[in-house]
Amino acid sequence: MSKVKVIDHPMVQHKLSLMREKSTGTKDFRELLDEIAMLMAYEVTRDLPLKEVEIETPICKTMTKVITGKTLAVVPILRAGLGMVNGMLRLIPAAKTGHIGLYRDPETLQPVEYYCKLPADVELRELIVVDPMLATGGSASDAITLIKKHGGRHIKLMCLIAAPEGIEAVQKAHPDVDIYVAAIDEKLNEHGYIVPGLGDAGDRIFGTK
Repeated sequence: MSKVKVIDHPMVQHKLSLMREKSTGTKDFRELLDEIAMLMAYEVTRDLPLKEVEIETPICKTMTKVITGKTLAVVPILRAGLGMVNGMLRLIPAAKTGHIGLYRDPETLQPVEYYCKLPADVELRELIVVDPMLATGGSASDAITLIKKHGGRHIKLMCLIAAPEGIEAVQKAHPDVDIYVAAIDEKLNEHGYIVPGLGDAGDRIFGTK
């Protein structure tokens, strides 16, 4: 079974509280999400392998460590996932970016795919799928399934807030994918929104209704 890691760093929790506030406007919401994504990326990449190399400092030659192994790709689930990309790329600027377009049918609450574009060497990369909200888990599960169909095998899921139902759904569908979140909330309501949550992340990022 995959592991679930709650990133409870004080800066992450503080910024998340500001994002939850109903009165937080689009500009501040977007900036806070960008900042949290960068802070969370620090934890998500904690287990990247290192190798020793020889370099020359202004003083002398020395052995030091650099990242080795698989290169990275960030894969946002459109559209809300876009709000997490820039923060992550500030920390890992060499990462490539894929995109997966899914929307949730308002009647069935099931995800519908409309776009998928991934790096050509997807099978060689460590892939970090990002979406602010893990509600029913349908979109995340379908996005990961799509990535696997294209050859992706080394996948992590990074979300801001998760409902227990969403975590359970992803773990059932993809027990090999570790999940990183800033908070696990209480439940889903009858409309499929996370409670207490922060509302519709996409609408709050882009200023739509």
